[in-house]
Amino acid sequence: MLTDIDRDNGCSKVTANEALKWLIEGNRRYVSGQLVPPDLGSARRSELRAQGQFPFAVVLTCSDSRVPPEHIFNQGLGDLFVVRVAGNVVDDVAMGSIEYGLEHLGAPLLLVLGHDYCGAVKATVDGGEAPGSIGAIVERIKPTVDAVRQSGASGDELYRKAEDENILAVIKEIQSSPIIKHLLEHQQLTIVGGKYHLDSGEVTFIEI
Repeated sequence: MLTDIDRDNGCSKVTANEALKWLIEGNRRYVSGQLVPPDLGSARRSELRAQGQFPFAVVLTCSDSRVPPEHIFNQGLGDLFVVRVAGNVVDDVAMGSIEYGLEHLGAPLLLVLGHDYCGAVKATVDGGEAPGSIGAIVERIKPTVDAVRQSGASGDELYRKAEDENILAVIKEIQSSPIIKHLLEHQQLTIVGGKYHLDSGEVTFIEI
């Protein structure tokens, strides 16, 4: 969680390693139940309105109501720039939001966070007709599911591997953005993958 000094300086002085450390430490507090109460008071709200936002990380994650990043990482107002889409997939609008958080707001870290028992991944694995625009989500996950299935995975292993590979596929897609490429080439950005486990509350990080 950002200190007052960190907030005053903005996140231009925060490194990706520091940002990742804050996420890891926050998740440990969440898992252990030793939470630091976030500042949600009127003074903090006024500060953010007057001085603007300096989030230390951008988090792309699933819309699942059981996966709230601010709680999972024990962070407060203004700390995380969160983009939530079912299946933690990325389209042009989500990509633009990510680019804004990284390029315009200057966050040094992007976390693509999936989770186990993901309904969007399960729907894609199970197949069948997806009503309305839900099909657009399934179509983005389907190539990953097909590749995992072709590798020989089945049953529970297919679901779990598809969840993991979906995170990596989304990261690869994000890396194709010219803005993201520029930030990576100039060492202004680090991208990590993570998976949230519903039962334990723990986030395990995935090597890219």
